Amino acid sequence: MNLPNSITLSRIASVPLLIWFLSPHSPFHGDNGEQELAASGLFILASITDGLDGYLARRRKQITTIGMLLDPLADKLMVAAAYIILVAYNPRIVPAWIAVLIIGREFLVSGLRSIAASEGFTIDASEIGKLKTVIQIVSVVAAILAHRWDYWLWFPHFHGGFVVAVHLIAMTAIYWMTIVSIISAVDYFVGFWKKIDHASERARARTRRRTTLLSRNKPAAAENPSRIS
Repeated sequence: MNLPNSITLSRIASVPLLIWFLSPHSPFHGDNGEQELAASGLFILASITDGLDGYLARRRKQITTIGMLLDPLADKLMVAAAYIILVAYNPRIVPAWIAVLIIGREFLVSGLRSIAASEGFTIDASEIGKLKTVIQIVSVVAAILAHRWDYWLWFPHFHGGFVVAVHLIAMTAIYWMTIVSIISAVDYFVGFWKKIDHASERARARTRRRTTLLSRNKPAAAENPSRIS
């Protein structure tokens, strides 16, 4: 087990930890926000490993089949677990229909990538997909923190402090996440459709060439029966 795959496995292992941290049985459960801060920190750390394992695999030339399988699986598990638990943990920020839409988008993209791989081509991550990942991290962390705080007062001794509207940020990020997820899904589908159309055309062209070659060889074989064993 190489280092990139070990990091990916640690991200998968963080999924039950995140659920535990946000449950009533959390070791950080209390009135001072330790539970929300611990869960937010865990999710941010797991999100950092998402880019780290891929970078190390390319840098160390340790790209493996198991790594290619585990990396997207870990991503989907993290997203699904985060939004499912947030529906129960903070339903005023994350209603069930948003969680269903976002998780459905993840399964749609995974399905399109699987079909693309079976047809011999790939669908590269677009800039919209990368933006979706950033907003996703912000939305999950803000939704967790908004369970405890509506506002944060930072640096209260510096000109009266700086107010961070945690609830507003969470609401904005969640709905932006929903919009960007829809746009990203459409973008993936359009890219997939274009490539699958070209792949089908190439397959038809190869079939026509094979048919033409076979039709040319048949008369030759008929004129020289001695060649047929």
